[in-house]
Amino acid sequence: MSQKPLILVTNDDGITAPGIRAMIKVLNEIGDVVVVAPDSPQSAMGHAITINSTLYVSAVNIDEGKQIEYTCSGTAADCVKIAVNEILNRRPDICISGINHGSNSSINVIYSGTMSAAVESGIEGIPAIGFSLLDYNWEADFEPTKEYVKKITKAALQNGLPKNVVLNVNIPKLKKEEIKGIKVCRQAKAQWKEKFDKRTNPQGRDYYWLTGEFVVEDLGEDTDEWALKNGYVSVVPVQFDMTAHYAIQHLNGWKLNN
Repeated sequence: MSQKPLILVTNDDGITAPGIRAMIKVLNEIGDVVVVAPDSPQSAMGHAITINSTLYVSAVNIDEGKQIEYTCSGTAADCVKIAVNEILNRRPDICISGINHGSNSSINVIYSGTMSAAVESGIEGIPAIGFSLLDYNWEADFEPTKEYVKKITKAALQNGLPKNVVLNVNIPKLKKEEIKGIKVCRQAKAQWKEKFDKRTNPQGRDYYWLTGEFVVEDLGEDTDEWALKNGYVSVVPVQFDMTAHYAIQHLNGWKLNN
């Protein structure tokens, strides 16, 4: 029986995305890899799951390697659910999601399918890490990311993660020698200043394109945005208990039962 860790791999860009293909090669050096990933892009789907239509799973062989692979017709979160409940014969030691094409720093974690897969794993009690590269180009250079995928994954396996916490790792778009190191950070306060570009199609029907500007409102030097801007890989511990504990006392002051 293999003594290597069982690593569940998924993403939201789809199973053929260069990011996940690069990551699989690295993780094959660490453990036994089972890939369950969407059969088509599912970016910005957040924690969406499929409940009103069927899910399909197919065994595939995308490229060389010792990994076992499946495609799923659903979202990234669906992939984790079906992997844990139907595909794997034992619980994975860790789930690795990514490498995402583009940033999932700051508030982007809320919208991210990559991080939602990691969070779904955490809900299942499985340690999880989401990796993202700050390059939206489909042909992005993932070579500089490999060292950090290996180092952070091995550290998580060796040391464990705090209960109900997953890691959000973002890697700057820099050459390998330009990356200064790793910083453990908090999530920066930032938001999208959004607008809709209204247009009319040839049939006379109005439609909209979502556009916007990402605005960082946080000047702290302990944030993910600061780390990335200054050439560091950011590691943010993310909790999925969304209770604002500090607000409970305030709400009790409303005396809602009077």
